[in-house]
Amino acid sequence: MRLKQSVLCVSAALLLTQTAMAQNVEEKEENIERVTVRGAFFGQQAAAGVKTPTLLVDVPQSVSVVSAEQIAQQALFSVADVMQYTPGVSIGLGEDHRDQITIRGQNTTADFFVDGLRDDVQYFRPLYNLERVEILRGANALLFGRGGGGGVVNRVTKVAETTEDFTRLSAAMDTFSAGSISVDTNKVIDDNQAFRFNGVFDTIDNHRDFKDGERFALNPTYTWVVNDDTTLVTSYEYVNDDRLVDRGVPSLNNAPLEGHRDTYFGNPDFNNTTLEAHIARARIDHTLSENWSVNGTLQFADYDKAYQNLYPVNFNADTVEVTLDGYRDTTSRENVLMQLNLIGQFTTGDIEHTVLTGFEYGSQDTSNARRDAFFEVSQDDQVTFAFTDPLVIPSMTLTSPVRDRASDVTFASAFVQDEIKLNDNWIVVAGFRYDNFDIDVVDTIEVANGSDDGNNGLLASSDSQVSPRAGLIYKPSKNMSLYASYSKSFLPRSGDQFLTLSLSSAALDAEEFENKEIGIKYNVTDKLSLTAAAFEVERENGTALDPNNPERSILTGTQTKGFEVQIVGELTDKWSINAGYSNLDGEEMGRVVNGSLANRELAQLPEHMLTLWNQYALNEQWRVGLGLIHQSEQYATLSNTTELPSFTRVDAAVYYDYSEDLSVQLNVENLFDKDYFPSAHNNDNIATGEPLNARISVQYQF
Repeated sequence: MRLKQSVLCVSAALLLTQTAMAQNVEEKEENIERVTVRGAFFGQQAAAGVKTPTLLVDVPQSVSVVSAEQIAQQALFSVADVMQYTPGVSIGLGEDHRDQITIRGQNTTADFFVDGLRDDVQYFRPLYNLERVEILRGANALLFGRGGGGGVVNRVTKVAETTEDFTRLSAAMDTFSAGSISVDTNKVIDDNQAFRFNGVFDTIDNHRDFKDGERFALNPTYTWVVNDDTTLVTSYEYVNDDRLVDRGVPSLNNAPLEGHRDTYFGNPDFNNTTLEAHIARARIDHTLSENWSVNGTLQFADYDKAYQNLYPVNFNADTVEVTLDGYRDTTSRENVLMQLNLIGQFTTGDIEHTVLTGFEYGSQDTSNARRDAFFEVSQDDQVTFAFTDPLVIPSMTLTSPVRDRASDVTFASAFVQDEIKLNDNWIVVAGFRYDNFDIDVVDTIEVANGSDDGNNGLLASSDSQVSPRAGLIYKPSKNMSLYASYSKSFLPRSGDQFLTLSLSSAALDAEEFENKEIGIKYNVTDKLSLTAAAFEVERENGTALDPNNPERSILTGTQTKGFEVQIVGELTDKWSINAGYSNLDGEEMGRVVNGSLANRELAQLPEHMLTLWNQYALNEQWRVGLGLIHQSEQYATLSNTTELPSFTRVDAAVYYDYSEDLSVQLNVENLFDKDYFPSAHNNDNIATGEPLNARISVQYQF
């Protein structure tokens, strides 16, 4: 109730203040009602992720857009950096080999997309070739399919442009010798063809002992404007990543271990992750008529991923001993994805329609194997030994595979949605998606063991789900909307990486996510927007042990309630701002211990998250930036034992434009050198925040 009242108060205040500006904004927006605007730093009007040319003010859900310009100006290096400036999203350590985030209480490693296509392999996604990052919060199955219970992250890549030739070169280096060199060059071949190349080379380092690594990536794209109605865009991306794996510090007395911000709890000669990815894609856009258009995309991707690590599982202060565990994990995956979208914009009588209908098909073949560490001294995969800095780790080898599985996933989807503009004040959005998800698993170890135990190693599961979406929008003016929405999503029992299917899980229904949301969006000017939303996300059909019978499982779930607000844009001609706040409260539903309800708080879900980034132009050449990130305390895991303390970090920047072609910037992170712990993977794998760190960057274009 408190959250709903907050939204209503904000709504009332905005209704009182917007009248004087409404006419001016309405006139400016008349000309962009059906246009997708791309690449704006502030005032982004539309998002590719919604798949229709609908203004964000008319989308009945929370959407944040982070442009390439903002990424460059804040010196953001990773998806985690981008997420830290997004309300309702917290970051996880991800075992230091993958992007892992929690959106509205839903932890995920798979709800990532690139140009609207699934990108669910576990790795660190680079930012070098992006036009922008779109974060769509709330259950998103209608647009994206399975998963996305709390939201999705869609990366929009750069494509070749037929309008001009340009080349942009960038180089950067920070206090810890982490550096980056990138190029973005576009060549117009003729009036209808263009070629673009983006490339990057990163060296990886930070304050942690032994941390190092390298990553390089390249992405050529080709655009062919076949005629006035048809455009073809093709691209290929290659990513090669090789870095040390660092899973942070252990806990002590239910808090992160203090005094060892730089100490490495692993083996620098063993801990490592590598990725090699090939992603080829072709998209064709065709205008069928004045009212109808169609686009189709075909993508093939091949990923080879490996990581191996020793990591802390306990620290004993009394005996001054540390316990490590370890394994090596390999994954290869091939994705073939096809997507077809048909968009119609027409009227029936006085009612306007924007219809989206489409089809999606995917095939994902995955092989995964794991070998445990084996320590001679303990005859186990764990070992306890005297703590020193650096660690002196007993010798180890690797076991035979303890997991060796191959999965074949196919899915087919069909969806339809209609945005119905009843009049100037009311819009109804309604639609649904049908998904069929099939998985076949070959467990090589179980196959070798035979079927006497009831498991022959050949497992299969099939899920068919209908995911609805409905929204009601009231527009007191063109630049303001108040909305209410309802949406559902699902996740099959195989999990988001297709590794958890078993005899018991194959028989259970898919997990379901239900999102209810009310909110307001207000384009204060064509360069400044304010959004606010209150929401509730319920997750059903999770599993837990039956307290009355440990041999059985019961169905349980989680509930997250929250409120978020964000203001993005230009307050004046010289002052730009990106500010966000979220208040989140999440817990289990239906957990019973000793006959009593014993719901626990959700992990990695800070109650309060506040971010603020300001940029002010002193004159035509000099600008300054000042930012703040505040995060309240959070539990590392669902056990609700180890707690990461709250922190506040201040960042700053100085920009100097020497000329139209040459600019230099200095970004300073953690200006006041605070010790903090931004994320965790479990109770004994906790990341330590970087100390004071300066990064200087140079950009040149011609």
